[in-house]
Amino acid sequence: MKIWTSEHVFDHPWETVMTAAMRKYPNPMNPSVVGVDVLDRHVDPSGKLHSHRLLSTEWGIPSIVKSLIGTCRTRTYVQEHSVVDPVKKTMELKSCNISFTNLVSVDERLVYKPHPHEPHKTILTQEAIISVKGVSLSSYLEGLMANTISSNAKKGREALEWVIKRLNAEIEEFAASARGTMRNSMAAAAFVEK
Repeated sequence: MKIWTSEHVFDHPWETVMTAAMRKYPNPMNPSVVGVDVLDRHVDPSGKLHSHRLLSTEWGIPSIVKSLIGTCRTRTYVQEHSVVDPVKKTMELKSCNISFTNLVSVDERLVYKPHPHEPHKTILTQEAIISVKGVSLSSYLEGLMANTISSNAKKGREALEWVIKRLNAEIEEFAASARGTMRNSMAAAAFVEK
């Protein structure tokens, strides 16, 4: 078993980062995620948003790994459960693979919360527990997977920044459109008054 951890500070408020996290896929930084299906989403009586999603991923598995696990299948599935607490301003996301569970398990936990000293920033803490079973060199393979998770986490943070830029562009476009509509309405009203 290998445990990987990371912490990152986003220079954005929690609400922005949380919104981006919910809209993270698809993105050009994580092309291996080829599908996201929402299986369940509801708000509980305390106001927390619960989501259960299925992520479909397509990985280019090296031939040596294919021979070790005895398959050439590259499509894998991950289930993801998240809870957003708007009162406490936390988002906790837990995910685990549901493919190849007889050979490998990756349990990941992400927590987004406001920075305790700089509330306009958001802290992301990540942890992954990796277990490779039933093959020789399992410790070595767990180390390789931890390196891959670290690389993918960096891409995931870049993806969130990309989504935040897109959100900001959408907001600016909407605001510009609203300003234009208001100007046209005011001009039309001024014309009618003459």
